[in-house]
Amino acid sequence: MTLAAGAVDRPVLPRSSNKPVQATAMLAAGWAPRSPAELAIGAGSHNGEDAHRDLAAAVLAAAGLTTDDLGCPVALPQHEATRADWIATGRAPERLAMNCSGKHAAMLAACVAAGWPTAGYLDREHPLQQAIEARLSDAAGEPVAAVVVDGCGAPQHALSVTGLARGVLSLVQAAEGTRERAVADAMRAEPWFVAGTGREDTELMRAVPGLLVKGGADGVHVAALPGRGAVALKIDDGGERGRTPALCAGLLRLGVAAEVLAPWLQLPVSGGDGVVGEVRAVASLIA
Repeated sequence: MTLAAGAVDRPVLPRSSNKPVQATAMLAAGWAPRSPAELAIGAGSHNGEDAHRDLAAAVLAAAGLTTDDLGCPVALPQHEATRADWIATGRAPERLAMNCSGKHAAMLAACVAAGWPTAGYLDREHPLQQAIEARLSDAAGEPVAAVVVDGCGAPQHALSVTGLARGVLSLVQAAEGTRERAVADAMRAEPWFVAGTGREDTELMRAVPGLLVKGGADGVHVAALPGRGAVALKIDDGGERGRTPALCAGLLRLGVAAEVLAPWLQLPVSGGDGVVGEVRAVASLIA
């Protein structure tokens, strides 16, 4: 059964929801992560917590590179406690703290493995980016509609939410031993390195066996369960607040139990010192 609401075939920018499929192109280029955690952070959008930064640095070091090779911008950690400590101690923003530094480290490691130059690795015409673009199109079953520059400086590829769902579902349903399955298995085995403390992607993958989840900026989310199907969505106005309840409404339709999804099916809306409402998926999505 397929449920479509809105312009599901219109191209959107999936942002970081493209990362799981992008990671398969890095493996195809020859990148050989030394652990599932390294592969997970290469496909993730981490919080910038200490172990996140350490692992991204380790990916670079294994390829004979340093943080000076990273092309992502400097940032403060997204993790609130870590960011507060950095601000209190006057620590400057760093490239490793940027939530896409794991992806960038993996991209650079793939370039080294393939014998491609690391200089210019973010240019659309670079061999790595050409391979990523082709892989995204192949997995989505549709051509990439446009290529722009993402917030991290890497090319960002426009696909429909239908294509996004198709690509991520192909990872969880791939045969064991394939690159696609390796990415799915690593993300599900190491969900903390996909996102981090308190993040929905991490907590949903911990709560639902076999589930692969990846959010993206501007109200994008995708999830897939082997043998069940996939859910992909884009909030038109780019808002984040309704994204997780809508995703979980889709997961209900895939057969995930409501009691498992209860923490995310409705979210409180604060007003003054109290709660004045809630955000929840409409009944037509849940039924």
